[in-house]
Amino acid sequence: MESVVSTRISLITRVTGGLVRGAATPAGAVFHSIPYAATPTGARRFAPPAAAPSWTGVRDASSPGPSAPAVPRNFGRLDLAPVLGTGRRTGDDYLTATVSTPDPHAGGLPVLVFVHGGGLTAGSGSVDVYGGTSFARDGVVLVTLNYRLGASGWLDVPDAPANRGLLDVLACLRWVAENIGFFGGDPNRVTVAGQSAGAMIVAALLACPAAEGLFQRAISQSGTGDCAFEPGQAALATRGISSLLGREATASSLGDLTDVQLAGLSAALPPLDHAAHGFLDTAVGASPFKPVLDGVLLTGQPADTLRPGLATDLLIGNTADEGNLYTIPNGLAETAGEPDLLAAARRRFPDPEARLAAYRDLFPDESPGRLLSRVITGAFTAGSRRLAAAHVVRSRGRTFSYEFRWASGACDGRLGACHCIELPFVFDQLALPSLRGPRGLLGPGEPDTALAEETHGAWVRFAETGHPGWVPDSRHIFGNA
Repeated sequence: MESVVSTRISLITRVTGGLVRGAATPAGAVFHSIPYAATPTGARRFAPPAAAPSWTGVRDASSPGPSAPAVPRNFGRLDLAPVLGTGRRTGDDYLTATVSTPDPHAGGLPVLVFVHGGGLTAGSGSVDVYGGTSFARDGVVLVTLNYRLGASGWLDVPDAPANRGLLDVLACLRWVAENIGFFGGDPNRVTVAGQSAGAMIVAALLACPAAEGLFQRAISQSGTGDCAFEPGQAALATRGISSLLGREATASSLGDLTDVQLAGLSAALPPLDHAAHGFLDTAVGASPFKPVLDGVLLTGQPADTLRPGLATDLLIGNTADEGNLYTIPNGLAETAGEPDLLAAARRRFPDPEARLAAYRDLFPDESPGRLLSRVITGAFTAGSRRLAAAHVVRSRGRTFSYEFRWASGACDGRLGACHCIELPFVFDQLALPSLRGPRGLLGPGEPDTALAEETHGAWVRFAETGHPGWVPDSRHIFGNA
C-alpha cells in the first residue's frame, strides 16, 4: 500500500523554513517534527518562542524527532504509554509540528490541530494514539505538536513571560496559518482541539486576544473553563522550586539547568496545598502547573472572559467516569479514607463539607474512595459545562456537548469510562496493540468498532462543517454503558 501511495503523491513539499521530505502512509503522507519555532535552549528557554531558522537542502521529516522533557507519570496497573509516551526522544529541537495529509498537493482541506494532554508536565504530539492515519484517510489534515512542559513552559517567574507553553501553541497556530496550504489544508478551515491539559489550552485560546483569527472551530475533550491559576497561586510552585534549589527561582537563576534537570525539579515538587493558602484549584488534575492569569494573554478564567464577538463553533464534553483514572489503577478507590476525600473537596470547592454531604446523599453506600472518584469526575464535568454555558451566551458560534460512556474492561472491569478513554475512538485506533490487554487502556475485551466509527465520524464532520451531527445546545451520548 505505502509504495502505491508514494508513487501517487509527492513526499516533498515546501514550508517557510525550506523543503521537507515526509513518509508515505496508507492514507497519504506524514511529515514529522517540522520546527515551528527556534530551539528553546540557553537564553531562549524562558523566552517567548522565536521564529524557526531556515535550512538548505531537503529536511528529513520521515520519522519522529525529539519531544519535550516530561515528568514520568505512573498509573499503577494501567499502561498509559500509548497516550503519554514511553519516554523522551532526546534532543533540544522539540518545538515542532507533525502533519498527516491525504495529499500535500491537494487544496482546501479541513485542518485539525490537536494539542496533547498530560497535566502540562508530560505527553507528546507523536505518541501512538495520535499516530494513526484515520483523519487523513477521511480527508482531514491532522497537525499534532509539542510545546514546553513543566517548569520550562509553565513556571511563573518574575523575569520571563508567563504561559510560555501557551505562547508555543500560539506560535504553532501561526505556523499553521502560514504553511498548512503546503499540505493541502485550508488556513480558513482550522479546528483547534485538545484533551485534558490540551483542552485547558483550548479554553485559554478561546479567551486569548492573541488567538484571534487563528482557528474557526474548537474542541474541548475533558477540559474546563476554569483552567487558570491566579498569580499568587502560581507562586506556590515557584516557591517550591526555589526551596528545592536553595535559591530564588528566576529565569536567570535557572538558566544553567538543562530541560531534563528542570523536568526533574517539576517531578520533585511536593503536593501543593492550595486550600491552606486560601486558593481553590478549580482546574482539573493535580498538576502543579496551570495557565496563569497574567493580565496579558489571560485576564480571567476563560469561562468568564471569552473573546468578545467570538464566532467559533465549539464541541465540548467529558467521559462519564473521569475520576476513575486517578483512583482505580493505583488502588486509591480501596485505600482512600475520609481525610483524602475531604482534602480533595477542600482543594476544589468553597463549601467542601456541603458538597460532600450532597454526594453522600446521592451515593449513600459508596466508600470514600468511590466518592473521591465521583468528586474528581464532578470537577471535570462542572468546568466543561461552565465553559459550554458561557459559549452559548457569549459566542456567535454553535455549541455542541457530549458525554462518552463506553466502559473499559481494564482493571478487572472497574476502569469504566475513565479520563482518556475516548482518545482511541476519536482517532479510530482501537486496533493499536499497546491499548489492548489486561494493562491496556481498552482492556482485554473487544472494543466497540461501531462506536469508533460514530465518534471519529463526529470529529471529522465537525472539522469539515462545524456540525458533528446533533442538535446544537444539546448533549449527545456516545456509548450506552
